[in-house]
Amino acid sequence: MEVSEIVKYLEAKSILITGSTGFLAKLFVEKVLRVQPNVKKLFLLVRAGDAISARQRVENEIASMEVFKVLRKEYGESFSSYFWSKVYPLAGDVSLEHLGIKDDDLRETLWAEVDVIINSAATTNFNQRYDVALSINTTGVKNVLAFARRCERLKMLLHVSTAYVAKEKEGIILENPIKLDDFEIDTEIKLIEKSLKELKENKASNQIINSFMRELGMKRANKFGWPNVYSFTKAMGEVILGRMKDDVPLVILRPTIIISTHKEPFPGWIEGVRTMDKLFVCFGNGKLHFFPASRNAILDLIPADMVVNGMLATMVSHSHQNGMFIYHVGSSNRNIVKLRFVSELFYKYFLMNPCTNKDGKRIKLPKISLFPFMGIFYTYMAIRHKIPLQVLWLLAKLFCSRNMKAKYETLSAKCNYALLLAKAYQPYTSMQGRFDDTNLKKLSAKMNNKDKKVFDLDPSCIIWLQFLMEVHFPSVLKISN
Repeated sequence: MEVSEIVKYLEAKSILITGSTGFLAKLFVEKVLRVQPNVKKLFLLVRAGDAISARQRVENEIASMEVFKVLRKEYGESFSSYFWSKVYPLAGDVSLEHLGIKDDDLRETLWAEVDVIINSAATTNFNQRYDVALSINTTGVKNVLAFARRCERLKMLLHVSTAYVAKEKEGIILENPIKLDDFEIDTEIKLIEKSLKELKENKASNQIINSFMRELGMKRANKFGWPNVYSFTKAMGEVILGRMKDDVPLVILRPTIIISTHKEPFPGWIEGVRTMDKLFVCFGNGKLHFFPASRNAILDLIPADMVVNGMLATMVSHSHQNGMFIYHVGSSNRNIVKLRFVSELFYKYFLMNPCTNKDGKRIKLPKISLFPFMGIFYTYMAIRHKIPLQVLWLLAKLFCSRNMKAKYETLSAKCNYALLLAKAYQPYTSMQGRFDDTNLKKLSAKMNNKDKKVFDLDPSCIIWLQFLMEVHFPSVLKISN
């Protein structure tokens, strides 16, 4: 009988996972525990003040989640004892030295025992404060790499990045390292520290500081050629790995737009409303009537369970190999999805499953108006919102009306947020490029039949119409209500 090489590899291994309360990390933990009960230990790093609160977070945000319902059914009343016999919570923070692990003895134990490190810690907010994004997505990577170097038995460091670190937006986007010659992380840190110091000296409010840090992140990202602070700081993280990895075996995994699970542990599991799903929910609630997007844009969607399978397959394939291996995990090169197709499905889904307003009345929806160029979108926003807002401001000043002024500030903030959101999303909704996944196809071809079945990597089997309409969209609405 054929044996899974990946499952066999996981036996007696100790794996340290950062960002362990995140969507992908939970699926990774679930899959390992389900396919290999003889894994030695899963060390889960969580932000917490001490060991007790770390365990509580793991209990509340990981162990108790629906993603483990298959394992719960399999183990019954012994699930809890099985879970805690394999899982060890760690109180820490990737943005700090030694990952914020304060206990010297515990650090020494980890350095002596850990075989594999999975770095999935990230802030994925396109409009995050620059200081926050840099500390997690960039400085955090540097700290994880430093910790990895101290691990005596380390066989692999797997870093979860994003395919959108690439600047290219057309053609076939290759699995190449990121180049950023003028970048120095110390320069960015000093810029942030200087800005925060000046803001505090001027007694700026938290709201002003938040706004300034978000704008600074967007400016720095645009200066170096990235559309938002998320893709920029993730790109910087990759640059640090490339410059400083030395002899650490390294895989950089670049997923595209991650959506709910296709098959495992069951279809449709998802956490959080993200990327495309935010637009879907806003449309269903009658809050999205237009958006800057090309009808022929490529939406590279990939189910989360296929990303986890990619993590495990690449981790095992390059274990002990001194080098840096980059993998795109997406669908655009084998099972392409166009934005016009998805936007039509949005409309079709809510036509059959309409949302209701506060009064219980059905929300009637027009089809989304797509503006192919940002210039047209900005003109529309100016006529529809900016000019009326200026009139409202003049009236508020003329009549000295506090209510009108408050209304202006509220509407102006919403308008500015919509513009910022459109700018952040526009590179994705006008994407004409396809992500090359040659490395993953080659790896899959080498896998035995058992591994191909247990760790499915082929997105060409997905029937998008059926999956989106019957699985993904209902799952998104379920968690958004």
